[in-house]
Amino acid sequence: MKGLPGRQTRGLPRGARLDCIDNTGAKQVELISVLHYKGVARRYPAAALGDIFVGSVKKGSPEMRKQVVNAVVVRQRRPFRRPDGLMVQFEDNACVITTETGETRGSDIKGPVAREAAERWPRIAATASMIV
Repeated sequence: MKGLPGRQTRGLPRGARLDCIDNTGAKQVELISVLHYKGVARRYPAAALGDIFVGSVKKGSPEMRKQVVNAVVVRQRRPFRRPDGLMVQFEDNACVITTETGETRGSDIKGPVAREAAERWPRIAATASMIV
């Protein structure tokens, strides 16, 4: 089976903190809002694998801290089901800082990247060393 499933389990609500796994200088990013999110009244916007979101850099180099950036979720701890029935879960929540169009700002990605994020964002797939 190929392609993205119809609905991905959203495991990262607003306020979640994710590790930044690229070499831009950011270490931790807090999720502010999810771009292109269509929700229900009074429901917190939540992100899933492959979603692009607006986040605030909380920890990192002095020039990166307090910046508002766009990022893509590449790993999530919440288990999710793939179309072939396999349940997948990662050890941490992680993101990669990108531009609005999905171009990566860093030149290196550390650790594994989920296949769902790599299929949706070709520049992340090209930069990633390992796709799970």
